[in-house]
Amino acid sequence: MTEAQQPVFSIEKIYVKDLSLEVPTAPQVFLQPAEPQLEVQLTHKSESIDGVLFEVALSVTVTAKMDDRTLFLVEAVQAAIFQIRGIPEADLPALLGIVCPNIIFPYVRETISDTVNRAGFPQVMLAPVNFEAIFQQQQQAAVGISGDAEQNIKIVL
Repeated sequence: MTEAQQPVFSIEKIYVKDLSLEVPTAPQVFLQPAEPQLEVQLTHKSESIDGVLFEVALSVTVTAKMDDRTLFLVEAVQAAIFQIRGIPEADLPALLGIVCPNIIFPYVRETISDTVNRAGFPQVMLAPVNFEAIFQQQQQAAVGISGDAEQNIKIVL
C-alpha cells in the first residue's frame, strides 16, 4: 500500500470545550455534614469537520443532591479532534462511538474530579463507562447511523 492509502487515526487535539460549576447553597453547604446522592448524565456527540477531521465531545453533568437541595452541579464538555483517513465507511460509526469516547473519557473524568475538589467537596470519581455496549444498544435502536451524522447518546448512570 502506498502512504496515501494507509489508514490514519490520530488525535489532533484534546480540550475542555465547556465547564460550569454551581454551588447554590454555599456557604451553608459546608457547615453541615452531608452524604449527597449523585446523579451523573453522559452525552456523546460526534460530527465531521471536513471529512477527514472529526470532533467528538463527551458532556458529563454531575448533580449532588441531599433531600431536595442541590449541593453542587458541575457540567464539563471534553472534546477532541481526530484525523481519520482511509478507514472503511462501515467502520467509521464504531470508531467515533467507541474508540474516540474511550480516549476522551479519562480526561473528562479528571476534569470533573478536579473541579468538584476545587469547589471544596470530596473528589467525585466517575465509574468506567462501557462505550461498546452503549454503541451496540444505539445500533440496535437506530439502524443506519452514518459517520457524518451527529450522534447523541444520553445516559443516566
